[in-house]
Amino acid sequence: MGFEQLAELRNRLRAETESAKADIAARPKRKPSAQPKPRQPDPAVEAIWPLQKHFPFAFPVNPAPKIPLKEGILKDAEQHLELLGLTSEQLKLGISTWCRGARYWASMVENAPRLDLSGQPVGFVTAAQALHAKQQASRKRDQDRRTRTKSKVHVPTPVVDASEEQTTN
Repeated sequence: MGFEQLAELRNRLRAETESAKADIAARPKRKPSAQPKPRQPDPAVEAIWPLQKHFPFAFPVNPAPKIPLKEGILKDAEQHLELLGLTSEQLKLGISTWCRGARYWASMVENAPRLDLSGQPVGFVTAAQALHAKQQASRKRDQDRRTRTKSKVHVPTPVVDASEEQTTN
C-alpha cells in the first residue's frame, strides 16, 4: 500500500469519525425524570420484616448472625398469621428465603441449638444437616463464580486485514 493510499484511508477514517461525533452531539440528551421510579418491594423481604419485628430471637436483624430454626417452624408461625399480617403463602416465602442463604447455612454447624419462635432451644443440628448446609453453601458459591465468569466473557472485535483493504481499493 502506497503513501497516497494510506493518506486517503486516513482522511476517510477521520471524516467517518467526525461524522459519528456530529451524530452523537446532534442527539438530544435525556433529562432525568423529576420523580424517581417507585421500587417494587421484594415480596420475600416484605414477609421477613414482620417476622423480625415479632420474633426477634428467631429472626435477628443483620449484622447479628442467623441461628438454626426449629424443624417445623412454619407450622408454629402459621398460628400467628393475623398478628404478622401475612398470608400463608407470604409466610412460606419469607421463611424459605430466610433459610436459604449463606448466613443461615453458616449457622448450621453440628450440635448448634435450634430455636423456636420465642428463642428457646428445641433441638440440635445433626451432622447430616450440617453437612447438607455446607454442601448448599459450596454449591451456591460455585454457581455465583460461574455466573461472574460468564458475565466477564469478552467478545473479540473483528480485525480488518490489510490485504483485504488492498483488494477493495
